[in-house]
Amino acid sequence: MRMYFTILSLFFCALTFAQNTISGSVTDANSQPVAGANVKVVGASTGTSCGFDGKFTLKTSAAFPFTIEVSMMGYSAQTLEVSSKEQEIVVVLSEESTSLNEIVVSASRAPERVLESPVTIERMGPKEIKNTTAATFYDGLENLKDVHFNTSSFSFKSLNTRGFATVANTRFMQLVDGMDNSSPALNFILGNLLGLNDVDAGSVEILPGASSALYGANAFNGIVFMNSRSPFAKEGISTYFKYGRTVQETAGDNPVYDFGIRAAKKFTDHFAAKANFSVLSATEWIANDRRDLTQNNSGLDFNPNYDGLNTYGDEVSTNIKSVGQSLANLGLIPAAAVNLLPNYNVARTGYAEQDLNSNKVESVKFDASLHFRPWATSESNFAKDIEIIAQHKLGTGNTIYQGANRYFLKNFYMDQTKLEVKSRNFFVRGYMTTEDAGNSYDMRFAAWNVNRAWKSDQNWFGQYAGAYIQATLAGQTPENAHKIARTTADTGRYLPGSPEYNAALASVIRNSDFTSGAKFVDQSKLYHTDVNYNFKDLIQFAEIQVGGSMREYVMNSEGTIFTDFDKPLRYSEYGMYTQLQKKMMEDRLKFTGSIRYDKSKNFDGNFSPRASLTYAAGADKQHNLRVSYQTGFRNPTTQDQYIGLDLGPFALIGSAPENLVRFSETVTASNGSDYTLNGNNAYYNSFTSASVQAFSATGDASLLEKSTYGLVKPEKVQAFEVGYRTNFEKTGIDINGYYNMYKDFINTANVIAPYYGEVGTPQAIAALASGDRRVYQVYTNSKADITSLGFGIGLNRKVGKFDLGASYNYSDFQFDEASDPSFEPGFNTPKHRVKGSFGSDKLFKNFGFNTNVRWNTEYLWQSSFVDAMVPENVVFDAQINYTIPFLRSVVKVGGANIGGKDYIQVPGAGNVGQQYYASWTINP
Repeated sequence: MRMYFTILSLFFCALTFAQNTISGSVTDANSQPVAGANVKVVGASTGTSCGFDGKFTLKTSAAFPFTIEVSMMGYSAQTLEVSSKEQEIVVVLSEESTSLNEIVVSASRAPERVLESPVTIERMGPKEIKNTTAATFYDGLENLKDVHFNTSSFSFKSLNTRGFATVANTRFMQLVDGMDNSSPALNFILGNLLGLNDVDAGSVEILPGASSALYGANAFNGIVFMNSRSPFAKEGISTYFKYGRTVQETAGDNPVYDFGIRAAKKFTDHFAAKANFSVLSATEWIANDRRDLTQNNSGLDFNPNYDGLNTYGDEVSTNIKSVGQSLANLGLIPAAAVNLLPNYNVARTGYAEQDLNSNKVESVKFDASLHFRPWATSESNFAKDIEIIAQHKLGTGNTIYQGANRYFLKNFYMDQTKLEVKSRNFFVRGYMTTEDAGNSYDMRFAAWNVNRAWKSDQNWFGQYAGAYIQATLAGQTPENAHKIARTTADTGRYLPGSPEYNAALASVIRNSDFTSGAKFVDQSKLYHTDVNYNFKDLIQFAEIQVGGSMREYVMNSEGTIFTDFDKPLRYSEYGMYTQLQKKMMEDRLKFTGSIRYDKSKNFDGNFSPRASLTYAAGADKQHNLRVSYQTGFRNPTTQDQYIGLDLGPFALIGSAPENLVRFSETVTASNGSDYTLNGNNAYYNSFTSASVQAFSATGDASLLEKSTYGLVKPEKVQAFEVGYRTNFEKTGIDINGYYNMYKDFINTANVIAPYYGEVGTPQAIAALASGDRRVYQVYTNSKADITSLGFGIGLNRKVGKFDLGASYNYSDFQFDEASDPSFEPGFNTPKHRVKGSFGSDKLFKNFGFNTNVRWNTEYLWQSSFVDAMVPENVVFDAQINYTIPFLRSVVKVGGANIGGKDYIQVPGAGNVGQQYYASWTINP
C-alpha cells in the first residue's frame, strides 16, 4: 500500500505546474486563532484549512495576483488579494450573530443560506460539533429543534421528526457522504454504526418533513445528511480519546471507552487520501421492566400467568384445566381430579433479558478513501472542480434492537463501497451495501428454546398440573398450590450463569430454526446508483436540475427471515426527477418546483411533486417568508413484501404476489389429515381475528367476518408548510408550521385461516370449531384518514460572549378510529417539547462551556412489542472545555442527564441513565 501511494504521488506530481506557496493566519475579533477555517483560491479548486493555531500553508499553481476566500461556519467569509509569496496574510473573521447565514445543500440539492431555504432545515456545523454537550456529535443531534430520539439501547438511537416512528424508523432516511445508511434487509438506520466519528464529522443537515420530490422513496418524514471532511481541505492526523462512566439503577456504574483517529494527506493538488478508525466499548442500558403484560384472572395476589415485559419464555402459556383434561384422557390422572384445576392460563417461568445477552456494547468503524482531481490546474472552470472518490466503509459491533421482539445484534457487520465522480454542477455515484447478521439472535426465542432444551412444554405443564392437584388434595390453598406446582415443575431448571444454562443458550443461539433455536441469518445486499446535473452554467433563465437513481435489493437470509430458502430474492426500483428554481423581483421572490417519478417492481409508478415560494422582505432581505407544498411516499419494506416467518403461534406473511406462493406450510388437522397452506390462504381465505374470537366465545357463526385486507402498497403523505426566518440585532428567529395528510398508512393485521373449506361454508366453520385454524399476521394498508400538524419556533441570540438558544415544538395527530378500529398509528411523539442552550465557546482565553436542557410531556408509545405511556422527563447536559494551543489539543469534561433520574424513551428498552465523560482531542 505504501508503494501504491508513492507511485500515485509521483504520477500526479508530474502533472502539476509550478507551485506558489503562501502562508498566513486566521483569527477572530478577539485575536484568538480560528482552527479549521477554510482557505480557498477563488475560481480554483485549490484549498486548505487552518491548523489548531489558526495558521495555514497553501500551495497553488495560480499565478500572482490571485484572490483567496477564508470561511468558517459561524463567521462571515472574507476575501483577500495575494500579490506575492512574501505578503503577510492575516485574516480577521467576524463572528455571525446567528446560524441562519450558514450554507446548506440538502434542501434544494444546491448551495443556499439557511435563511433562504424553501423548507425547514436544522444544521450542526464544526462549531456545534465541537461544543456539543453530548458524549458524541451524533447524540448531540437530539438537542436540535424538531428532532426527537428513540433510544433502543446505549448505541442504537433512531431519529424521529414529525412522528409516526418506532425504533425501526423506516420513514426516515440517513445519508452519509451521499450513501443511504439503512440496512438492506431491515430497511432502517442502525444508528451511527456505519456513520462518522467525531474528528471526521464536517457537518450535519436535517430536513424534517416529506422530501420524496428530490430523494425518492422513504424520504417520508425526514432525512439526515452527514458529511465528512475532505482530505484536500483538512490534512494531518487528528485523534481523540474519551473515558467515561455510565450510571444506571439496574446496570450500576460502568466504564465507557471511546477512541478515534483520522489520518488525511493532500499529496498534490490532484491527489489526496484519508482513513478513519474508531472503537467504542460500554455497558448496555439494561432493560429490566417487570410490568405484567397479562390480566390476572386467578383472583390471587400474584399472577400464575405472569408475562413480564423484559422477561422472556413466560409468553408460553396454556389453560391448566385443559392440560388436566388431556392427562385424564391419557389415563394419567383420574377424571375427577380435573375439577381441582383452575380454569385459567398458567405460564412457564421465564428468563430476564439481562441473562440472555452479554449486556456489552461494542462498535468498531473503519473507512478509507482516495480522492483524485485530475484537472485541478486546468483553465476550464468545468474541469478543475471534478473530483473522483473511491471509498470503503465498514462497521461491526454489538447492540440491541427492538422490533416485534428484542434482538441482540452480536458481531453484526455492515460495509459500503462507493465510486463517485462529482463537481460543482453534477455528481455520478454508485455504491454497494452489504451486511452480515453475524451471531445475532432473538432473545425471546432464545428463552423459549432454552426452557424447551431442558424440558418440553408438554412435560412442564403436565408436572405443574399434577403437582397442583396433589397440593390441593393435601389441603393447600390455591396460592400455595401454585407455588408448589411451579417449584415442582421447575426442579432442575437451568439457572442463569450455570454451566448447563450457558451450554444450552450457546446451542440455541447457534441454531437458526426458530422451533428450537434463535439465530437469524442475514447476508443481504443493496446496489444503488444516482446522478444529478445542474444546468446553472448553461441555462440563464432559471436554475434547472435533473437527476435519477436506480436500486436493487438482494435478500439472503437462507429462509430464516424471508422466503429465500432456495435462492436469494431480488427486486429493484428506479426514479427520476427535475427541479426548477427561479428568482424574481430583484431576487426577493424565489420559486422552487420539483417533481419526481418512482417505480418499484411490485407497485405502480408514483409521482411526487413539490412547490414552494420564498420572499425576502426588508432592506437587507433579512425577513424570509416561505410557503410550500411537499409530498412523500414510502415503499413497503423488504419484510413487508417478502417475509415468511413461522413464529409458532402465528406466521408473518409478506404480501408480494410471488411471496404468497413461496411461503408454504403443511398442517395436520384434528382428524389426522394433512393440509397445505400458503399466503393465498392468509389474504384470500381467512376470517378477521376479532370475529373468530367472538365466534369462539358465543358459538354464533353469524358473527364471523371474512378478511378483506388487501396486498400492501406504498403509503403517501401531502405536506403543507409555512415558515418565517429572520436575523436582526444579533438575534435569529426560525418559525414553522405544517399540516400533513396521510393515505394508505402501512399496517399489520391478524387473520385466521381455516385448514379446510372456503370462508363462508359449513366446512370452514367446522374447521374453526375444531381448532383446525392458523393465525397469520399480514401486511396491508389502513383505511383510516390520518392527519398530523405541528408548530415550531427557534430563537438564538448573541449576548456579549454568550450564545443563548431556545426552541419549542408542538406535535399532534388525528385519525378516524371508527374507520379502522384495529389500527395503531404509532405516533410516538410528545405533544410538547422545549429545549434550551446557554454557553460560550470563548468565555475567556482558551476556555469555553455549553449547557443544554430538554423537556417533553408524556406520550403514548405504540409498537408491535408493547403499548405503554412514556413519562414526562427533563434532561440536563453540560460540558466545559479548555484549549491547549501548544499541544494542539482540546480537553473536555461533561455529562448527559446530569443529576437526573433514569428515564425512558422506548418502553421495553433500558432506562437511560447518566453518562459522564472526559475527552482529549488532538487536531493538526
